[in-house]
Amino acid sequence: MASWQRITGVAGLAAGAAAAGAGAILAAERVAVGHVRAIRGAAEPQPRPLGSLRGRVLTVLADDGVPLHVEIDEPDAVDGPPDAVAPPGAPVTIIFCHGYTLNQDSWHFQRLGLGGSDLGGSDLGGSDLDAYRLVFWDLRDHGRSGRSPGGPASIARLAADLDLVIKAVAPGDMPVVLVGHSMGGMTIMALAGRNPELFGPKVIGAVLVSTAAGGLDAGSPWMPGPLRLVLQRTLPLVLRGAATGYRAILVERGRRVSSELAFLSTRYIGFGDPAVNPAVVDFLEQMILSTPINVVAEYSQALYEWDMRDTLPILGRVPVTVLVGERDRLISPALGLEVAAQIPGADLVWVPGAGHALILERPDLVNESITALVARATEGPVARERSA
Repeated sequence: MASWQRITGVAGLAAGAAAAGAGAILAAERVAVGHVRAIRGAAEPQPRPLGSLRGRVLTVLADDGVPLHVEIDEPDAVDGPPDAVAPPGAPVTIIFCHGYTLNQDSWHFQRLGLGGSDLGGSDLGGSDLDAYRLVFWDLRDHGRSGRSPGGPASIARLAADLDLVIKAVAPGDMPVVLVGHSMGGMTIMALAGRNPELFGPKVIGAVLVSTAAGGLDAGSPWMPGPLRLVLQRTLPLVLRGAATGYRAILVERGRRVSSELAFLSTRYIGFGDPAVNPAVVDFLEQMILSTPINVVAEYSQALYEWDMRDTLPILGRVPVTVLVGERDRLISPALGLEVAAQIPGADLVWVPGAGHALILERPDLVNESITALVARATEGPVARERSA
């Protein structure tokens, strides 16, 4: 019978690293535990605790009964009854879709920088978005949303949920801009394939951050070339095995015990800058660890099978901005460049030295890109009417 050490040492560490976006921890990244703790303790405190920002809660029921946790930040400039889903006269609604193994708290700096004068954040790229509504939701099986009743995880299922969230928070002809990070960007692509009629009349723009339309089966950039195919084929099996029965309990315990290794792998795989604030690394690590191992396993398989390149021309009906980090070690930057190249008219924002977690590592640039995209999307219809 396999020992606890063997289970947690192989499946546990593989699952923990996969939750951070990989199947192993870079062997060359060896830093003393005391040094890690020292730099953690020296981190500057955040003005607003990471993940502490909350909005008005709305529960949206998916068509299979799964409750989706949604939070709405209303702009100061728009007044309406406290129970209103969409205040009368409300302008553009920006809906944020988070990434794999994360939750809506990953948008902390966007919420802080773009959420209006009550949250401040002018130093995070927020300047002219006080008149816009911000909507954040936890994808099913993540964060505060409910668990799927059964069956394999799929990005198409997330797209169906997003369609319902749009209808709930921005009914009628209220315009919507979609912002997606990693798997959240893939969810937006899947929505374009599922409901192409939304793009133009309803969805007037999109921002895609650190994402891909396919090709993840080729492996992540950080993996040694000869190991990519092996890891691609074996990692989903290892994760599924680790997520069942007593193994799941042991693996979850192992993920939390190896905190220093998790910190190092999260910093390496998630960020391009090794000097990133350790508090931000911890924040990302804790979100990953809060995601159950069986969810990690189910969506790992879904992501390997993902390919929605044929939906990219649909996105080209509206203004799109694609952000790609030069040192993204989870999704190859080449895949991000492919997305930008295949969406007609898309703007590319190339971020030198940055990694996969752009929304945490370079929030100022992300916020500025969202602001610019919303301005471009809202000015487009006006320009067309004037020229008609």
